[in-house]
Amino acid sequence: MTEGEDQMRLGRLRTLRAAITGLIAGAAAFLCAAAAQAQTPVRFSLDWRWEGPAAFFAVALDKGYFKAEGLDVTIDTAAGSREPIARVAAGTHDAGFGDVNSLVRFRDENSDAGIKAVMMIYDRPPFAIIGRKSRGISTEVSSLQGKVFGAPAGDAAFAQWPIFKSVNKIDDSTMKFENVGFPVREPMLAQGEVDAVFGFSMSSYINLKSRGVPTEDIVVLLMSDYGVDLYGNAIVVSEAFAKEKPEAVRGLLRAITKGLQDTVKDPSAAVDAVLKRNEAAKKEVELERLELVLEQNVLTPWVKTNGLGGIDTERFARSLEQIGLTFKYKNKPTVEDIFTDVFLPAADQRKVN
Repeated sequence: MTEGEDQMRLGRLRTLRAAITGLIAGAAAFLCAAAAQAQTPVRFSLDWRWEGPAAFFAVALDKGYFKAEGLDVTIDTAAGSREPIARVAAGTHDAGFGDVNSLVRFRDENSDAGIKAVMMIYDRPPFAIIGRKSRGISTEVSSLQGKVFGAPAGDAAFAQWPIFKSVNKIDDSTMKFENVGFPVREPMLAQGEVDAVFGFSMSSYINLKSRGVPTEDIVVLLMSDYGVDLYGNAIVVSEAFAKEKPEAVRGLLRAITKGLQDTVKDPSAAVDAVLKRNEAAKKEVELERLELVLEQNVLTPWVKTNGLGGIDTERFARSLEQIGLTFKYKNKPTVEDIFTDVFLPAADQRKVN
């Protein structure tokens, strides 16, 4: 073979290689585009800001758990655990993280509300009354008499006050409840403008500490320690969305489960995922907040035995009875009206250590 022929042969090989490379790149681009088109969009509502307790959602996003399930999930913050219920019912969001007790009331007041809980996250609710010893508050319910409370109208904890006072036989005629905004709730308590506030235990406690209130001056009355036998926040979904795209709901719950399991294994790393979304957050504050919610609300003895996400149906039935102590049902729901476990991962996939 002459030198010229050899050069021609090499030229043809280069051309062929370039063509093959182009075909491969084109095929890869086509597959990526197809994969992108296959992603099911899901708009999801948190119950609050990006803080420690929301870490497992951030983990699921950052580790690609949603995308691995074929989901393009957008997560929005909210102004309380009742707001996701209204958002999903209104159709602006496909799913959310909201208070299941608010869901019970909302469905009864709005018979056409197509929304249901599909995964329980807070097996024990964080509803609490948070006060200060220096303002006369103690762990005795009698200490609440004659006191002034900061009570945000949209707060899920304050929504349980009628149950709390009914179970504990409290006459609240000597008590004053001031409707305060969420941003000023803890500042008002820290400054002594109110004696106690209603809120989620992990949030109000940590917020008070961060404002310089000594821990020995903070009193937390967890309502679940005082006869309030309710559940807390759950993943809720639009029933229309679940009917149209059941596999998307199953994928959503698988991804959330993985994110939560990772968060339990390494809370510190999980909080780092939150800090990327909230520049004002401090790691030590959000890590303590997350660890509190895991200990008090998520990793209960029942969950350690049975796994994440499910419910004790007998207990849930009792909670419906308890809600009925102070809320007059138009049409009392069954457990199945409010919660379904058909979209949950298998039990062995929901275990936590």
